Amino acid sequence: MKPILLLFTATLALATAPLAAQETPKPFDRDLSAPAPEGGTVETVEAAQDDGGLSFTVTDESEWQDLGIAIPGFATDRDVPTQASSGGTAALGKSLAQVVYNDLKFNGLFKPVGPNALPQPSYPEITAPSWPTWSNRSAEMLVEGYVRARGDGKLIVGCYLYDVQLQKELTRGGWVVPPADWRRAAHKCSDLVYSRLSGESPFFDSRIAYIAETGPKDHRVKRLAIMDSDGANHRFITNGRATALTPRYSPDYRQLLYLSYVDGNPRLYVYDIGTGRQHLVTQSSNPTFAPRWSPDGKWILYSMAIGGNTDIYRVSAQGGPSVRLTNAPGIDIGGSYSPDGTKIVFESDRSGNQQCYVMNADGSNQRRISFSGGRCATPEWSPRGDLIAFTRIAGNFNVAVMNTQGGGVRTLTSGWQDEAPTWSPNGRVIQFFRTERNSGRSSLWQVDLTGRNERRLPTPVDASDPAWGPILP
Repeated sequence: MKPILLLFTATLALATAPLAAQETPKPFDRDLSAPAPEGGTVETVEAAQDDGGLSFTVTDESEWQDLGIAIPGFATDRDVPTQASSGGTAALGKSLAQVVYNDLKFNGLFKPVGPNALPQPSYPEITAPSWPTWSNRSAEMLVEGYVRARGDGKLIVGCYLYDVQLQKELTRGGWVVPPADWRRAAHKCSDLVYSRLSGESPFFDSRIAYIAETGPKDHRVKRLAIMDSDGANHRFITNGRATALTPRYSPDYRQLLYLSYVDGNPRLYVYDIGTGRQHLVTQSSNPTFAPRWSPDGKWILYSMAIGGNTDIYRVSAQGGPSVRLTNAPGIDIGGSYSPDGTKIVFESDRSGNQQCYVMNADGSNQRRISFSGGRCATPEWSPRGDLIAFTRIAGNFNVAVMNTQGGGVRTLTSGWQDEAPTWSPNGRVIQFFRTERNSGRSSLWQVDLTGRNERRLPTPVDASDPAWGPILP
């Protein structure tokens, strides 16, 4: 049983509308003609039609009526070759729509129908939908889009959301991307639709770090890896010669913090995603666990065992002396900051078994908050500040949430060994890793706050210790 211790720059504006829209141009119907140099941030410019149509919020996590959304293949003005697809821009249009469909299908709020089951709209229909086509299919919402190839090889992707009953556009967006980043445009379209219909912050255009595991149980190779929020675009960061553990994204997404064991000694490293360089934060011959960032990115929490006692420490993200924050006898581990940086939730066995505690950021006012039965481990504060996710141990290991005072406990999963929850950027979905009984195989899973929408993420090898990063810049 595993222990509980556990891109580019694009001038992003609204893309040129297809031919039908050009007959009556709007102020933001224009081409994104500026070159898109690689390696920077993505600037977003949104123009929304928000004077009507459906809008609601999902902040109470109750069960919502399924909302029917039709997502046909994205159209193209002309089918031309592109590095993004062996089938050209027409085939790419269907792939874009399929990614949007998958995103919206697995979040638990909508009932989408994907491109394989729908008629393909023509390019002019993207801004002038054939309303009878969609009303006859009982679609409440319609997502249409297009993809165009620019002369410099980059792609323009447009995304439109319509209310079918009102026969009205609700919002639109457009992006210029290099061919290799076409999936990011699809995720941004998903975020646009999700945010407009739910009232929630986006989360699809984000990435996940995790530990890729290979080899026999007694000689596991553990590498640091990252992937998109839907499990695509895997990339291995470390080569496996040194064991990597417990990765965490920095608040600005630019860096990854992780624990590495080199020659048997634990070291905390910060890896710069843009440059590939890393720097050492701290090292020790003592067992070290569970590093975490502060919300402002200036500090790092970690736990270290000295003389049989494990305490939580704070160190500058640039390195330097560490400050001990806990000093109770026993094991204190797994500190996670509240979003405002004023408090830290952690686990401790000072009461006799693993329970969750909260303290002020300076280590003062330490108090137990978990009293609901079983044990409480690996707590992580929601980015919204209202909930704490944790591993509930009551026979099996399961992912649960509670409010910040320890009440309102809800168990979200029912596996044999589900642990190490990590939040999506908007606090609506939790990722964790699940270990199979008998085999010891581990994999990454997601569950929403209702507990009714669970999915496994594909990884090329076994996976553990996930960390969900913020929305990409």
